[in-house]
Amino acid sequence: QVQLVESGGGLVQPGGSLRLSCTASGFTLDYYAIGWFRQAAGKEREGVFCINYNDGSPWYADSVLGRFTISRDSEKNTEYLQMNSLKPEDTAVYYCATKSYRYGSTGCSTTGFWGQGTQVTVSS
Repeated sequence: QVQLVESGGGLVQPGGSLRLSCTASGFTLDYYAIGWFRQAAGKEREGVFCINYNDGSPWYADSVLGRFTISRDSEKNTEYLQMNSLKPEDTAVYYCATKSYRYGSTGCSTTGFWGQGTQVTVSS
């Protein structure tokens, strides 16, 4: 079965850290550009990380730049989103998705499929 599974969410205090995992099964993660998105209650889904389509460089949303970092473990077929200095406004359900790119100056978009999401809550 081809799927993405996110994990690692939870409740954390402001200023704390979490590492989210996006594990692929049924396909090799390295063959795909994986993006990360989040959706807060009552808001539209937004991209926080994806690949710039024109040059393959990484792109982070301004709201997370310098605090969030992507890494990948090919042996584990997993991509990680390390989130540091978390703020209450980072509270959302976080998703990873395949075939995720940023085209031009737009935000991230995907033509692939999504994981089920993992809840991140930043609160004291």
